[in-house]
Amino acid sequence: MHGLLLLDKPAGLTSHDCVRQVRRLFKTRKVGHAGTLDPLATGVLPIAIGNATKILQFLLAEDKSYRATFKLGITTDTLDSDGQIVLQRPVPSISSQSLADICARFTGEIDQQPPMYSALKKDGVPLYKLARQGKEIERPTRRIKIFRLDIIESVADQVTIEVDCSKGTYIRSLAHDIGEVLGCGAHITSLRRLWTGPFSIDECTTLEELGNTADKQQFLISADSALRNLPAVVLNDSGLARLKFGIPPQVEEVALDQTPEPGVVVRLQAAGELVAMARYAPLRENEKRGDFELIRVFVSH
Repeated sequence: MHGLLLLDKPAGLTSHDCVRQVRRLFKTRKVGHAGTLDPLATGVLPIAIGNATKILQFLLAEDKSYRATFKLGITTDTLDSDGQIVLQRPVPSISSQSLADICARFTGEIDQQPPMYSALKKDGVPLYKLARQGKEIERPTRRIKIFRLDIIESVADQVTIEVDCSKGTYIRSLAHDIGEVLGCGAHITSLRRLWTGPFSIDECTTLEELGNTADKQQFLISADSALRNLPAVVLNDSGLARLKFGIPPQVEEVALDQTPEPGVVVRLQAAGELVAMARYAPLRENEKRGDFELIRVFVSH
C-alpha cells in the first residue's frame, strides 16, 4: 500500500513510536512522518507509507497551527510538563490587556532559539541526547513567523493560546519566552496540532481505529492529493517522454490554468498521476533545456 495517513497522534508516544505502530499495522518498513510532535503533544501527524515517503520533504515545509496551554511560574528543563522543574517564581498580577499586549510582541517574524530537548542535531547527534547527558550547547536563533497568536483563555496561572506559525516553530520555546517577559517563566502542559498545510484534525484517524479496521487502504491519501495545495501542471506526451530521461519540460509541453510566479514549486502530472515535483524557473541562465527545475522525479525511462 502507498499513500499518506493522517494520524491523530495520542499523548505519551513519540512520533517514531507512531511510525513503528503504523509499520506493524500496514506490514511494511517503508514508513516516515512529516513534522515531529513531542510525546506530550497530540494532533495532526502526517505519516507517509510506501512510495509516498518520496514526498515527505515537501510536507515538512508546511505552515502549522496549534492549541497550547502553558502554566506560569514554573520553568522545566524540557520546557513542558514532562521535564524536571529547574526554577519556580511567583506569578505577577497581570491584566488580560497586558497579557494580550505581551503576546502581540511575538507575532510576525521573530527570532527563536530552539530548545535543547529537540530533534535538531549537532554533529549528527540529536540535541535531546546531549541534554540527557547534562550537556548544553550553543544554539543559534532561527527566523520564524507567527501569523496568529490568540489568547483563548487565561485563568489564574494557566493560559491557553492558539498559534498559526511557520515550519520550525517551537511552541514550547514560545511559551517559555512569553513567561520570561512576564518575569515568572512558563512551561507547556498540553499541546495539540490543529492543522498542518491543508490537513486538519477533522481528517485524522486514531491508532485504535486503524487497529480495528481490516481495510486500511481507505485511510490513505494519494501522493498527488497530499500535495493538493501546490499548483498542478499537466504534461503532454512530449513533456512526459523528456521527463523520463530527466529533462525538464518546456512551457509548450505543459497545460497551465495560470502561469505560476518564478520560484513556485509545482506538481507535474501525467494521466492523472504525480510524476515529478519541480520549481518554475523560466529565467535560469545555466539550464537551457526547460522552463522548470526538477526537484524530484517519480518516473523513469
